[in-house]
Amino acid sequence: MRTLPELGLALADARKRTDDLFRLVRPDSLYQRPIPQRHRILFYIGHLEAFDWNLIGRYALDVRPFHAEFDRLFAFGIDPPPGQLPSDQPSDWPSLAEVERYNLRVRDEIDERLDDVPEHLLHVAIEHRLMHAETFAYTLHQLAYERKLSTPAVPVTAGRPVAASEMVEIAAADVRLGLPPGEAFGWDNEFQAHTVHVPPFRMARYKVTNGEYLEFVRTGADPPFFWREQDGDWRYRAMFAEIPLPLDWPVYVTMREAEAYARWRGQRLPSEAEFHSASQSAGSDANGNLDFRRWDPEPVTAGKRAGVPNQLVGNGWEWTSTPFAPFPGFEPFPFYKNYSEPFFDGQHYVLKGASPVTAAKLARPSFRNWFRPEYPYVYATFRLVEE
Repeated sequence: MRTLPELGLALADARKRTDDLFRLVRPDSLYQRPIPQRHRILFYIGHLEAFDWNLIGRYALDVRPFHAEFDRLFAFGIDPPPGQLPSDQPSDWPSLAEVERYNLRVRDEIDERLDDVPEHLLHVAIEHRLMHAETFAYTLHQLAYERKLSTPAVPVTAGRPVAASEMVEIAAADVRLGLPPGEAFGWDNEFQAHTVHVPPFRMARYKVTNGEYLEFVRTGADPPFFWREQDGDWRYRAMFAEIPLPLDWPVYVTMREAEAYARWRGQRLPSEAEFHSASQSAGSDANGNLDFRRWDPEPVTAGKRAGVPNQLVGNGWEWTSTPFAPFPGFEPFPFYKNYSEPFFDGQHYVLKGASPVTAAKLARPSFRNWFRPEYPYVYATFRLVEE
């Protein structure tokens, strides 16, 4: 078996992206836990190589393990229920030098055998790493500014109000959800392809902005996680600096907050099928704010297109009202059975689109993201729909 050369290059590019992200953390801060519900930063440095090793070295190629303890220690992330937090201490983890030696050995072992790696599994390794580039980015976002080594300039602007009531008519349509077998690489929850009829509805042209949500907060609603009040003014915690609240940026909120705002406005969140219908109506737009072109959002009107919903891809994932569940005919990957299936629990919801730090490869229409409805750290936006 011979791996396609472009997949080897894609793996190298994905490694560089995650390596560059880890280098943004001060060395004395690698044992920090910026998000209480997640592992310490050091875990993610070891996890990416342990995943590749367990998938490719052990599962696919049956290579003899050289550090079975690390293979287990760094195998799985965590997603504890609300109120249940991890209790490990920094002393429970190995040194950075030990992890780096393990990582280097894993890469050497895999690269020596790259031509023998099944193409499908290499796609899995690449996309898994790119997904973690995003999840680590929002972990990095929660790390104190003084613990980061890079401080790029952040544009400071109050922004301009956006027409909150502008709606776009979406005609009734039959839409395809998911992928047919063999058409392209996809994760297990993207299969099987099936058609759903979506009645006509109206969708907001723009994602809900900070400025619009501020009106809701002034009625007594809790402020979003990324906001902070100072001397009567609202500030926004951007990736590398705190800035005045940008009123025309999309608001990052939990699903519960998005639902509450929608009820206040007398509207609702779209379903996954309705999002697909709107995307089908809007057509392709590959120039959005994604793929690490920016660390933070841009105005919801950027790149606006006449007569269709704007920014359905990029500038923030969008909450849907659809619980994360299997499509008809779902089968878990035999080599990664816990990727999707444990989250078909009615406690996670589908998000569509992409955020500023979503890899372009993951912005395909069939890709399904999911989170708990109370989870505040993800770059999750929303827009409103009505009958």
